[in-house]
Amino acid sequence: MRNSLILLCAFLPFVSLLSQKSELSSLFALLDSTIQNKEIYVEQKEARINELKKILKLPNVTSEQIYRIHTDLQNEYLSFIPDSAKKYARENLQIAEELNNEDWILESKLMLIQLYSKAGLYLDALDILNSINRPAIPEKFLTHYYSACKQFYYNYLSGNVLNNQPYLNYQDSLFVLTKEGSRQYKYALAEKLMDTGEWAKAREILLPIFDETEDGSHLQAMMAYWIGCTYRGENDYAMQKKYFVISAIADMKNAVKEHESFLALAVSCYETNETERAYKYVYQSMEDAVFANLSMKTLKVSQFFPIIEKAYNDKIQEQNGKLAGMLFFIGILSVILIIIIVFVIIQLGKLAKARRHLSETNTRLKSLNDDMVRTNNALSEANLLKETYIGEFLNICSVYIKKLEKYQHSINKMVIDRQFEELAKSLRSRDMLEEELKNLYDIFDKVFLRLYPGFVEEFNKLLPEDERFNIKNNDSLNTELRVFALIRLGITDSTQIAEFLRCSIRTVYNYRTRIRNKSFVNKDDFENEVMKIGANFSK
Repeated sequence: MRNSLILLCAFLPFVSLLSQKSELSSLFALLDSTIQNKEIYVEQKEARINELKKILKLPNVTSEQIYRIHTDLQNEYLSFIPDSAKKYARENLQIAEELNNEDWILESKLMLIQLYSKAGLYLDALDILNSINRPAIPEKFLTHYYSACKQFYYNYLSGNVLNNQPYLNYQDSLFVLTKEGSRQYKYALAEKLMDTGEWAKAREILLPIFDETEDGSHLQAMMAYWIGCTYRGENDYAMQKKYFVISAIADMKNAVKEHESFLALAVSCYETNETERAYKYVYQSMEDAVFANLSMKTLKVSQFFPIIEKAYNDKIQEQNGKLAGMLFFIGILSVILIIIIVFVIIQLGKLAKARRHLSETNTRLKSLNDDMVRTNNALSEANLLKETYIGEFLNICSVYIKKLEKYQHSINKMVIDRQFEELAKSLRSRDMLEEELKNLYDIFDKVFLRLYPGFVEEFNKLLPEDERFNIKNNDSLNTELRVFALIRLGITDSTQIAEFLRCSIRTVYNYRTRIRNKSFVNKDDFENEVMKIGANFSK
């Protein structure tokens, strides 16, 4: 028992590793499929944007309505084409100033600070930041204000958070403002823990939030990316790739062009020597950055792109070298194979000739064997018919001799007793003849159906449904069936059949013609088909 537990414990990590690899492979396949359909998601995003733009063209649209539609448009463009988001944010600022709406002015300025700092327009962002009167900011905007300031200093100092005092100050201000336990507080705390390298603690906060997010949502993409970063801090390549892939899938489905997931995934794949995947995803990252006109992101990606591209090209060259060697080896094998094929073709020609000769011999033997089988069957059938009917004939003869003796005795008695009228009446009567004919046909039917028990059923298969014979007594036949029963026994002459059935030749002919005309089978082949009924019988 103890040994079994030890083996189980040793085997569990291996099973877990296989399961992890299988899950990651499925996720990579899903990501590649999503990339192939990326144009669909872009079209969906553009359709939403076009619907909003159509509203702007409606008559009598107020400035307040335009502001709100611009807000929706800048949110749609925020991670899609940030330049367009900046355009609508600037227009919103102008509308807010015209309306003298202080809340909207502040809201627009904070949005512009966020957009300018991401785009690397730090002077423009700083000008707007300095134009804001901090003491006059309403409390409801403080969280947004500190977030914008924190993001500005993070980008301005290239992510150097440990020696970035303004960044740290605004981060602490956010903690003061947010309610402990709230979603915003958890975000800020997780971010702070990640800044200090406390990856596991940050992950404990992020994972429950990730589990609650909608599958494929933009929030899921963000949470998955952050969780992937915690695993990257611990050099856990399998898990970081898993969450970067999930983030990349969600980003692609939301037509997000300003993303971090693809670059992070490309670097992870590069570090684990998956150069083909690394190249594919860094290329996707570069393509999206160019599409969205993200100069800072393009610059960032361009730092990794040549490295990954070189590794990819080196691998391609290495594979090409191996391929050239394999082609040379295959060429040698091909020459050898051609020689072998020529030899085999010659041998196959000889073998084919021998097979044809053997096949012809087998065909002849099979034909002879079939003839022999048919002959044996015919002989067996003839022997069985002979034995059966001779036995019945002898039995009938014996019975008739006894009946004749009885009948002779009865006539002698009438003569002796001078009962001449009764004698004449008995001689004129056909009752005895008809009774004997009936007995003869009953015997014929029973013997025939014993030899061919399925005759009626097989015969009916040659006829349409409404023309089939329904024989209630399974031991007897009607006159029409007796005609074809005699034909089955080899008696095909209508005269002989008529004499046996005590009817006219015309009647027999009519029976044969009428049944033959109603059959499914060709008229000329009908009686041949009848002859085949019960052909494969056994004694």
